[in-house]
Amino acid sequence: MPMTCRTGLHDRHDVYAAQCPCRDVLDMLANKWSALVVGALEDGPQRFGALQRRLEGVSPKVLTQTLRRLEDYGFVDRTIYPAVPLHVEYALTDLGRGVAGPLGLLRSWVESHLDEIHAVRG
Repeated sequence: MPMTCRTGLHDRHDVYAAQCPCRDVLDMLANKWSALVVGALEDGPQRFGALQRRLEGVSPKVLTQTLRRLEDYGFVDRTIYPAVPLHVEYALTDLGRGVAGPLGLLRSWVESHLDEIHAVRG
């Protein structure tokens, strides 16, 4: 991790620093499909088809990409159960459960303020 990302004060990462990898994580989590997948998985492990039905409008390709990114960053676990056909479930990790709260607050805020936002936009 580049030191340019650290503030000297508390040795914390600085998302405002141009080269800080925090920006990659922020970009991934700020994606609407990531925020919605995390929210859907708060109810417990789900199979791909169940997630796709819950997230109306997501294509299989985008859902697959989103799940892979969330798994790569450690927010989601993918478990394969040996069965015919294969049974695959996705679940939040501890890290995923940790980010679920803030993302849930953001989703709730958007739902609560959508009328105001639309009024401003005309």
